[in-house]
Amino acid sequence: MSVRHEPVLLRETLAFLSPRAGLFLDATLGDGGHAEALLGADPRVRLLANDRDLDALAGARVRLERFGDRVMFAHGTFRDLPAAAAALGAERFAGALFDLGVSSRQIDVAARGMSYSQAGPLDLRMDASKGATLADRLAGTTETELAEVLRGFGDVGPARALAREILEAAREGALVDTRALAALVRRVLRDPRPAAAAPVFQALRIWVNDEMADLESALNWLPEAMADGGVVVTLSYHSGEDRRVKQSLRGAPVRGSRRLPAPAPTAAGAGPASASASPWEELTKKVVVPAETEQHRNPRARSARLRAFRRKPR
Repeated sequence: MSVRHEPVLLRETLAFLSPRAGLFLDATLGDGGHAEALLGADPRVRLLANDRDLDALAGARVRLERFGDRVMFAHGTFRDLPAAAAALGAERFAGALFDLGVSSRQIDVAARGMSYSQAGPLDLRMDASKGATLADRLAGTTETELAEVLRGFGDVGPARALAREILEAAREGALVDTRALAALVRRVLRDPRPAAAAPVFQALRIWVNDEMADLESALNWLPEAMADGGVVVTLSYHSGEDRRVKQSLRGAPVRGSRRLPAPAPTAAGAGPASASASPWEELTKKVVVPAETEQHRNPRARSARLRAFRRKPR
């Protein structure tokens, strides 16, 4: 049985979102911990609860059942959020949460293929109902592309060497499962610790699910989606994600670099403003990280970075 996911930086998240009468968005519902706390904080809160993981939605529906029609569920990526919001009408969001991590359930269930400590399929898809698996992606990629993924999304030093070894093992049929992949990573990195494979699995997951382009799509949409004074809270677990959030919401989005693949094209008329005319007021001048007590209680929260921005009046 999987362990229930503990919401990261829950107290801080609620403080910034300030639950009150209005429509809120949980763009990454997961196991529903943040959503449950948000709905429980004020009976006037209504919530659009979205996730691309059908298993997560099924579990969260049970957890949030007592809130009745105050919760509207949606299945999709961030790129599907405009349509999900439009289905509710013209009301803008009073607050929005984007928790960009994965849940304990996704990691602990070996069949999901996200664990580097258990044997599972080479999958890594957040939505197991569609899309290419990690095995599919490895079969169609090049050493150069894979090295860029490992370097850009995992900060892997010997990215080229690791990419070469991974692709060679895949061609030879040696990557039979995630445990074999993790063992190869530890060997190439010359680091026997089980957690040495974590950044590599993170990078591959971001790549398989096209998470960075998905995030940028949401960041481009948010200025129009938020009500005046509405607050966006993001929880990032990778420096690249955090950097994209910070720069985009400050009005100067990243447009590609040596270390990160170029962002997805911005829809006409939906792009963020220039740095001098950002639609956002930054509430976290310094990134918020979990206290030592939370990190000790929940080791998976250690890399979390919280940022909060308020929509300026139009």
